[in-house]
Amino acid sequence: MFEVAISAGSAMFAGMNTTSEHDRDLAAKLRSLSIEPAAFKTEPPKPHARRRTIPGAMLVLAATASLAAVLFNGAETLQRIETAPAGFLGSDLAISADRMEGGGGPAVGGVQALIEDRAKSTAAPPREVTGSGYVVAPDVTTVFSKYDGRIVAVEVEAGDSVVAGQVLVRLDDAGVRFSLRGAEIARQAAVLALAGRTIDLAQARSSLARTERLAGRDAMSAQALEEAKTAVDKAENAALQARQDVEKAELEIDKAREQVEALTVRAPISGIVTRLNAHIGDTMLSRQDSVREDQSLLTITDTASLVIDADVAEANIALMRPGLPGEAVLDGFPGQPFAIEVSKIAPVISREKGTVTLRLSLMSPPAGMRPAMAARIRLVVGEEAGVGAHHPPSSFEAPAFGLRKDEG
Repeated sequence: MFEVAISAGSAMFAGMNTTSEHDRDLAAKLRSLSIEPAAFKTEPPKPHARRRTIPGAMLVLAATASLAAVLFNGAETLQRIETAPAGFLGSDLAISADRMEGGGGPAVGGVQALIEDRAKSTAAPPREVTGSGYVVAPDVTTVFSKYDGRIVAVEVEAGDSVVAGQVLVRLDDAGVRFSLRGAEIARQAAVLALAGRTIDLAQARSSLARTERLAGRDAMSAQALEEAKTAVDKAENAALQARQDVEKAELEIDKAREQVEALTVRAPISGIVTRLNAHIGDTMLSRQDSVREDQSLLTITDTASLVIDADVAEANIALMRPGLPGEAVLDGFPGQPFAIEVSKIAPVISREKGTVTLRLSLMSPPAGMRPAMAARIRLVVGEEAGVGAHHPPSSFEAPAFGLRKDEG
């Protein structure tokens, strides 16, 4: 009986050893699946018959917990992978797990709005085109003497402001004055001749009337009547010729008077006398001869309508258009920039320089600006170029004219 008990105990101990090997294999497998495996104790169970099934239940619970941890950690890892691209767009585009779980519609719309805002804020600033040129006066008049004459008075000096019609230079020519006097005398003679022809015409008409009365009584022959009519016609023609002579004399007077008046040279336009060649005592040629000999009296420049002619690179011609705003600064007034605007674009390109010339209108230029001053320009090209075009900038180094920082 003692032997039977020993056999039974040996069999039971062998069964417990078998169960422990199986549990160790299962624990090893679960440990390999777990990301953060916990310590697993594989102590052999106490040799008690009623607790033989407890280690198996504990292993099942441990396996379930490990699997849940794996799944939870995998979901969290997947979520991190999905939200990682949003992190590259900035912290504003990060998507929380709560928003994703609450519904994809609003989150997607918010992401799209944030992307559009970021695209606007990172848009390229307007392009700037620079160039250089000079101040130009479109209205410049060179004054000549219309007829020959000797200068007897110069009424202006270089730098004086003049208005249209103001006397500039006075000349004298005795021949012109004699011509005027002769024309006046010729007119008087023509008037006297006209008066004589008018009297002759009146006498011829009176004689014709008397002849007609006598012919009606058969007291005058038909031939006499015909001669009286012919005399009237001749008198009428002579009177008409005398009247034309008077008109011709009046034209000669007007011509001579115009020559005399032309000896007083007046300003054709308002402006500033920028060049003066007239001196008292000089003899000036007529306009035709003066132009050929390049002998002008003076030059008047209209400084109220100054512009800038500037050259920019030919590569920028596609960006140029009338109305394009910008700013300019003169070398003579480096601290006083002012607004400009493209008014005209030259129809040809400079082959030598590879540039195109722009004519720029000026807005609030500095006082004291003069023709031929050197100027540097900068034009703003882009969608925001039209903003602030009519407001002078604060400084030449300003990024734009009237543009807010958030507008480019």
